[in-house]
Amino acid sequence: MGHSSTDQQVYIHQGVVSEISGTTIKVTLDADVHCESCRAKALCGVAESGGKEVEITAAGGPYRLHEPVEVILRKDLGQQAVFWAYLLPFLLMLATLLTTSLFLEEWAAGAASLFILIPYYFLVSRFGNYFKKTFRISLLKPD
Repeated sequence: MGHSSTDQQVYIHQGVVSEISGTTIKVTLDADVHCESCRAKALCGVAESGGKEVEITAAGGPYRLHEPVEVILRKDLGQQAVFWAYLLPFLLMLATLLTTSLFLEEWAAGAASLFILIPYYFLVSRFGNYFKKTFRISLLKPD
């Protein structure tokens, strides 16, 4: 039930509409999501949680509260999400640590490598609309 893959390009998760606000719909994914075929399952967090919520800008068809729906996720976007959420911050921290350790004491270099995440995540939050457009999630009513 929870997860299926109709072809090699998308994942389909079953869920229920939990909140509607204008064109924004929050969907609670079923607790029994199975992501065994996904290479990023250890990083994603969807498979580990009981009820993950996703926010979707939905155009097309009226949706009602507590209505069962299918959330469609493109596989190629998963790799991009892992890059932006995990890989790039790690590389940024590592580069900062290696660079600042040449000029500063060890504790200061460690602190600088942690503090570099503050402007990184600030910029990520400022570009929220870009990420919403890039990481588009589709919503369908099941047949």
